[in-house]
Order: sequence, then structure tokens, then C-alpha cells
Amino acid sequence: MPADSRHPRKLLRRFLDLLFTLIVSAAVSPAFVVAAESPALILAERYRGDIDVSRYWVSEKLDGVRASWDGKNLRFRSGNPAPAPKWFLDALSRQPLDGELWLGRGTFDQLSAIVRRQLPDDAEWRRVRYMIFELPNAPGSFTDRVEQIKAITAAANLPWLQAVPQFRLPDAVALQKKLRDIVRSGGEGLMLHRDDAVYETGRSSALLKVTPWQDAEATVVAHLPGQGKYIGMVGALRMELPDGRRFALGSGLTDALRRNPPPAGALITYRYRELTPNGMPRFPRYLRVREPL
Repeated sequence: MPADSRHPRKLLRRFLDLLFTLIVSAAVSPAFVVAAESPALILAERYRGDIDVSRYWVSEKLDGVRASWDGKNLRFRSGNPAPAPKWFLDALSRQPLDGELWLGRGTFDQLSAIVRRQLPDDAEWRRVRYMIFELPNAPGSFTDRVEQIKAITAAANLPWLQAVPQFRLPDAVALQKKLRDIVRSGGEGLMLHRDDAVYETGRSSALLKVTPWQDAEATVVAHLPGQGKYIGMVGALRMELPDGRRFALGSGLTDALRRNPPPAGALITYRYRELTPNGMPRFPRYLRVREPL
């Protein structure tokens, strides 16, 4: 007779554990998951230096979480709903909006924790600003939409609903000077939007990003053991590019990340100076986990 047959409580516990495992597995099974539909948004290309800067509106590139408002729902770029408080959503107009949820420079991790929480904390959300930089499907040129954004945010008169400041620069020399000033102050970079551009979605040369570095994404496939002062922690992440090639990413990892690294399968945003002749990132540096918000 098996030993457990003499202990009904053990049998019951094992049965309940098995039942719980089956329920959880079913809940996360792909058959039970309905994929969110990503909203159609405009996406930036990279600035190459061969344009007439005077034809573009310029703004700071905010280190926030992108969110689009369709007049009824606030959604992340993934298509998942942003769990914002009711008062935050009720105050928005019926006009579709596109912008960044933002706390300030260098606060992305704090922001991410706030906006991911399924039960929103009112006090934390009072710190979040919704910075508007585009009006989906609105008519006219981007210059027209800049004025409309100013009018919408002014009429709302809410401290947390703001227009992203847009300004003009005369040439590439002024652009590079402004970029240096922004980065020295802790900013990410600059965004350029062509003044005569009608609204469009997808990757577009009408919207350009300007940063002193390149950025890209790769997937964690393994944890490499640390050495020296990092013994017992992760020394680097083994990353895989979309084409299957792999590289080690150790620069930029904090001690906290080395003790509790992003799991295999996590999508990581990293920065690098340039590509090698073989097309691999030179001097890659960890930036953040690209969470499926």
C-alpha cells in the first residue's frame, strides 16, 4: 500500500495542488488568450543629416510610455488597455490623442511600475503627465495639428494633460547644439516632424528621431555567470538578434539586475555606438526591458 494512502490530508493536498496547476495552466493557455490589436500609429525613422531642418518642428524625445486615446479607451502601443484611474480617463476629450505617459527625465522605471499596476494608485497617477504630440486622423498639416493640440490642452486646463513643446531650428548645426544641451540635461534626444506632413501611420520619414547613439532590441536567451566581484551573479546576458546572431550584453547592468536578471525570452532595448563590419552592435549597453505593456 502506498505510504500516502494512509494520510488522507496529504492525498487531499496533492489533489488540490494538481487542480490548481491545471486551472492556472488553462488560464494562461494560448487557447484562452485573445491577442490585443495594436493601434495604428506613426513610427519614427532615424535622422540621417541630409534634410532641411528648418522644414521640421522639433521636440524633446521623451523617455516615457507611449499611449493612444481613441476617444473612449487609452491603450499602450501593444494594444493592451492602460489601467489608468477613472478620473484620468473621464477628463479626456472625444478627440483621439497620441502621446507619452511621462514622469520626467530619467524616471522610466518608476513610470513603468505605476502604469503597469492593474489596480491604479491615485496618488501615483497624479504624478503622471500625458504629453500629447499627435492627433490621429486629424486633417491638415502637422503645423495645423500643433495648433489644435495647443487648443485642446489649453481648453482642458488640466495639469497632467499637456502639449509636447514644439519649436523650430534653422539648420543642422543648431540641431546638434540643441541635442547636446538636451542630453547634458538628462534628456533622451530630439524628435523632428515635417511641418507639412498629413497624418499617416507606420514607419515614416515625416517623423525622425535624433539621438547621440543607436538603439535596437534583442531577446535574452541565456545568463552568463559573473566573475570576480560578480561571482554568484550574472556577468552578462546572452542576447539574440532577430536574424539569429548572438552577442553578450553586460555593460549597463546594475548589481540589482545582475542578482535578478531579465528572464530568458525577455525583449531588451539596448544602445550601441555603431555597427561592426559584420553588422554586430559595437559597445552595446543595456537600457531597459521592453515590457509588453
